[in-house]
Order: sequence, then structure tokens, then C-alpha cells
Amino acid sequence: MEPTSDTVAEGRLIHETTYLQRNSNFRELEIGGIKIDYFDHQNKVIHEVKKSAKLEDAHVWQLKYYIYVIEKAGLEGVTGILEYPKQRQKEEILLSERDIIEIEKMCEHIDQIINHDTCPDVINMPFCKRCAYYDFCYVGESETL
Repeated sequence: MEPTSDTVAEGRLIHETTYLQRNSNFRELEIGGIKIDYFDHQNKVIHEVKKSAKLEDAHVWQLKYYIYVIEKAGLEGVTGILEYPKQRQKEEILLSERDIIEIEKMCEHIDQIINHDTCPDVINMPFCKRCAYYDFCYVGESETL
């Protein structure tokens, strides 16, 4: 679903055409089922590029999760920067002990959903139609909508 999403394709285009001057310290990184836009291995900084700050809270938690995954893999002192090139904005993101507890609760909740016999109800929010995972939630829903 995600690789064919128009939203993901637009994000990929922004990723590929923005910050072309980044040096060799910045690399795309895949670890633990996630794909990080840029990782500066020398300074231990994740750079996550977003097209819009509309869902900023979700972006912050996504980046905190990325930091969490890398630190769980054994690299300490990782930080993150959310980058919004269209708005020319950057925001530094840090992972706190409280964040780690919250992420672990979220992961437990996700595991409960995955292991449940039935799917949760569709939340039907305005942003759902543009979500890369829309089809996962709405498969078979056309008969009931």
C-alpha cells in the first residue's frame, strides 16, 4: 500500500530533490522495519523530511520512535531533526524517559490490535483518505458505508 500511495510518492520526490548538498555523512538507513530519510552517523542525528507540518504531532512521534529503535539497537545519544523544506522550518526532537514509556505502551497496544480476532472499528477521520495505509482500514467497508 505505502509504496503506491500518492502521498508517499510526493514525499519521496521532496526527499530526493531537497537538501541535495548533504554530504556523505548523511545516509538513508533501514533498520527494524523502518526507513529513515537521512541519518548522520557521525553526529548521531536522524533527519526526517516532511512535506507539511499538518500532522506535526504524528511526525514528532514517528521520529521519537525512530530514535527509540536505533537506541534499542545499541547506539546511544541519538537525536532527531524534523525538516519541513516547503516552510523552511526545522525542529529538534529528543527522546525522554517518559517518551520511551509511552512508545512501549503504544507498541503493546499495537500488538493487542494485531493479535485480536477482529479488526477495530474504522475511525473515519478527514486525514484517512490521504493515508498511505487507507486500504488496510477500509477494505470491505464499501458494503457497509
